[in-house]
Amino acid sequence: MKKIVILLLLVLNFTNSHSIEADVFVQSTVNRAAETLGTGLTKQERMNELKKIALETVDIKGIGFYSLGVHRKSATEVQKLDYEKAFSEYFLQSFSSRLAEYSNPIINVDSKKKINENYTIVSSTLVATDKRPAVKIDWRIYTKNKDQPLIRDLIIEGLSLARTQKEEFNSIILSADGDINALISKLIEFSSN
Repeated sequence: MKKIVILLLLVLNFTNSHSIEADVFVQSTVNRAAETLGTGLTKQERMNELKKIALETVDIKGIGFYSLGVHRKSATEVQKLDYEKAFSEYFLQSFSSRLAEYSNPIINVDSKKKINENYTIVSSTLVATDKRPAVKIDWRIYTKNKDQPLIRDLIIEGLSLARTQKEEFNSIILSADGDINALISKLIEFSSN
């Protein structure tokens, strides 16, 4: 028994002391999500587990500030803090509620392409079923910290979710005469439903 524990500790230490390849990170993340979705948990329990996975694997803060776009420059420090909190809750609620509807999706990693020191694109395919066709998903992985890569964007069939969200947020702010508080209110409203 002692040997098994020592061996396990050595493996964990080895795993934690070396950088994680972006494609391995993506496959591991989708496997964790699929395992959660394939269990007999209630929808709320699946959502809670998916939120935990997202907190560990997604750069929520980075996506949030990207989505705010040019309006980040004009935001006060208080607005930035309020936005960051509201966006995080919005993102986790939106992400987990959408994904919790799937039942055991199978995603296969196909390839990876290092863009630069900070980014790698991992290409994957959501395997087709008799109810839906195969879907191409590219993962934009932030790899500046080699020990903890983070998801920065998903590009589904060529459409960037982060860019789409940025455009939607810009529209909300512009329709409120540039008031960032209007966006913050909408995010809070979404999260509380």
